[in-house]
Formats: sequence, structure tokens, C-alpha cells
Amino acid sequence: MNQKRLILASPLLEIVISRLCQELIENHQDFAETVVLGMQPRGIYFAKRIVAELNQTLQKEIPLGFLDATFYRDDFRRRDLPLRPNNTYVPFLIENKKVILVDDVIATGRMVRAALDAMTAFGRPQSVELLVLVDRRYNRDLPIKPDYTGKRVNTLESQRVLVEWTEQGAETDRIWLME
Repeated sequence: MNQKRLILASPLLEIVISRLCQELIENHQDFAETVVLGMQPRGIYFAKRIVAELNQTLQKEIPLGFLDATFYRDDFRRRDLPLRPNNTYVPFLIENKKVILVDDVIATGRMVRAALDAMTAFGRPQSVELLVLVDRRYNRDLPIKPDYTGKRVNTLESQRVLVEWTEQGAETDRIWLME
């Protein structure tokens, strides 16, 4: 039986996003040397939300790109069916920039490692910070930890976290813990 439990929904989700944006502004001030990269496929929706709020608050356009790390995954050749890549859209160089890498959920850390490798095609950043909406604690395979976290959730290996955005066709923005 597939059970799901609501972890977070509107309006609390908007408050979490606003808090994360305030933390980013504290650390990056005017974002003059900072860019945002949303991780494909699901991190781009969260990245768009973050950048929209930053643009409104700071009254400027923060550079936003989308990064696909499919071919950099360590399980890329181990699958029965080939993975389908998503679009990479990075309309700027990241050389000497501060990069904020954005994903909706971090679990094992393997996708973040792959994204770090994929990023090198666009230059060598000055620094990279990780922003996630949900940190699935106790599931990490690699020593990768987010710098900014919306919500920490203790999960079992059998569970997964599902983030639903209205931009993807959901009725409302919600985060579920799935059994």
C-alpha cells in the first residue's frame, strides 16, 4: 500500500522560501558575483521560485541556469535502460563566480557530486554552495551537506520525498513523504 504523509504545504512553504532567500541575501548581498544553477529535472522549479523572489526583493535580475548531470552520474552505465538527459541551459560563464546549486531534495549526495562534475564545463567557480528544499537525513552515501536547507526530514531507505509544484500541474505546492 502506497501511503503518503504531508510534510509541508502553502502558506508555510512560502515562508520557508522567503527565509532561504533572506539567508542568501545576508551572505551574497547584491549578488554581483553570484549565479544560481537549478539541478535538472526537479530542482529547476525550486530555483525559479528562489530567483523570482530574489529578483523582486533586490530589484535586479539574478543569473539563472539549469544544469543536467545525467552523463556525470556514477550509475550512468549500470542501468538496463538508458537515462534520458534533460536540457542544460547555462547562458553565462561561472568562472570565478559564486555558484548557488539548487535542488529540491538531497538524499545520497550522488546527484550533487555529478552536478559538480558537470559544472566544470562552464568554468571554475570561486565557490559553490548547495541550497535544498528538503534534506533527507540518514540517507547520505557521500560527505555532501547543504549550506541552506528548507526542511530536514528523517527518512528510511524505503521512503522517498515527493515535491509537487503548481508549475508541474499540481493543485497546490506540497511536499510529501511516501512509503
